[in-house]
Amino acid sequence: MPNLTQAISAHSIASENNTTLNNKCKSIVTASGKYGRSRSPDWGVFNSNSGFGPIGNYSWFAFGPNAPYAQTRWVEDWSGLCNDPDKDKDFFNKLKYIPLNDSNSIWLSLNGNGRLRYVFDSRPYMGFAQKRDSSRFLLRSQYGADLRVGSHVRAYVELINALAGGVRQFGYQTGYQRSRINLQQGFLELKAHMLGAKMGVIGGRQFFIDGPPSMISPRELTNVRQSWDGFRGYAFWKRFRIDLFDLWQTDEHNDKSAFTYGPNYNARLYGAYSSLALPSFHALGKKSQIFVDAFFIGYLYNSRGGPSALPTAKIGGWEKGSTRRDNIGGRISGNLGVLNFDLTGIYQGGEFRPANNGKYRPVRAYAFNSIFSYVVPNTPGKLVVGLQSDYASGGNYNKTHGAVRNFAVPYFPQANYLDMTLYLTTSNSVSTGPLITYNPTKKSLLKLHAPFLWRASTNDTIYGTGFTYPLRDNYSGSFIGSVPQFTFAYEIAPHLVFTSDIAGFIASNSLKRAGAQNSAFVMESLDFRF
Repeated sequence: MPNLTQAISAHSIASENNTTLNNKCKSIVTASGKYGRSRSPDWGVFNSNSGFGPIGNYSWFAFGPNAPYAQTRWVEDWSGLCNDPDKDKDFFNKLKYIPLNDSNSIWLSLNGNGRLRYVFDSRPYMGFAQKRDSSRFLLRSQYGADLRVGSHVRAYVELINALAGGVRQFGYQTGYQRSRINLQQGFLELKAHMLGAKMGVIGGRQFFIDGPPSMISPRELTNVRQSWDGFRGYAFWKRFRIDLFDLWQTDEHNDKSAFTYGPNYNARLYGAYSSLALPSFHALGKKSQIFVDAFFIGYLYNSRGGPSALPTAKIGGWEKGSTRRDNIGGRISGNLGVLNFDLTGIYQGGEFRPANNGKYRPVRAYAFNSIFSYVVPNTPGKLVVGLQSDYASGGNYNKTHGAVRNFAVPYFPQANYLDMTLYLTTSNSVSTGPLITYNPTKKSLLKLHAPFLWRASTNDTIYGTGFTYPLRDNYSGSFIGSVPQFTFAYEIAPHLVFTSDIAGFIASNSLKRAGAQNSAFVMESLDFRF
């Protein structure tokens, strides 16, 4: 039995070790405090909103602020584990914060994602994909390493490998589903406190999602997410932030060899996004916060990408060319007590350049997006009932000169923003329908979205995500149909989430006469992350 002197000595050593640890970690504070389940950086008031795009309100399994991981993994800050008394309760915490020197100023964080997905499509793209009862099996593996060197330097690397197979499958040739091991992200970030702001510059390959959810996302619905090559700079003040960017789309179409991704100089994204957080206040008995955003987002893309081509009057006809789209817009979002709102307006200018050296045509298009919702009080869990409505202008395929008026979104909108099936996208469309989310517990989610859709212009065709329908005069009227969609997600174990998505496309009678068919869509996913 140890004597009193030995006990006192052991206690002194333990106290000394704890003091040393606390001194090393005392300056570490993340957005959720010194420690907590959320590991977002401390961006102040902007952490309570979508903020600096990579956080996002649809992170991981759409549990919103309850999600432990961000849409973009490099945005996570695990330095809080340095002084977290509960860090040993999760085995994977050993990989999230690995000090590499005695002062803890250099540390490494590792992350990973394995996603197994099954997709059933009874009539893909309303039957126009020429497939029936398609079954796809998708497996994605992503692994990242985040190296922090002091408080001013960070390097991040993320690899991806994606496998796909199935019965009567389609779309694998596009590079969205298959990939040998490749560099999905790889960049260097330099940051500092300057002019009273947290500033930084990021150079290299990266995800970019700092924009309206109706326009930009990391393309989460497919196996291979969308990366960009280039530079971005950001600055955060207490109530104002700005993000500047100039990026080339990563060419992910060469999926037959390892480490072959490179810049796609046919597609460029550039501009600026700013956000002002108004002073918080109380309304309807709850703390309220409103954000006012202004942005300019420019697209440059040519005929290789497909989305730049304009439909002509001939069924299946196209006028190839390149286009520049200048998106100038504003967004107001936030809450008034239990009332949430998100309003976006965009004017899209620019020009279309025909491939045959024809006369340039100006672009004059616009879009409006809105979500209003109500947090129902006194219910078990969290119930939010809302209405989502969207408008995107359409063009006229009978015209070969004059302004181009179809609003174009060449890159994937936010996952499940309008249509999880990808049959329809926000171009030449008017849609409205209920949007209901319910979290019975912090580990479960139920979501219902049932938009009804019309054509904004009956002289323009219907557009899907990465697909343009060959509909012309054999389709009359404006009503397209409806796409009821239901999602169930559940965290069945730490780090493991099961998600079931079910949707159905119900075509209008006019669209059926033009050759469209009703369709059923089922997507089952098992997602593991650390």
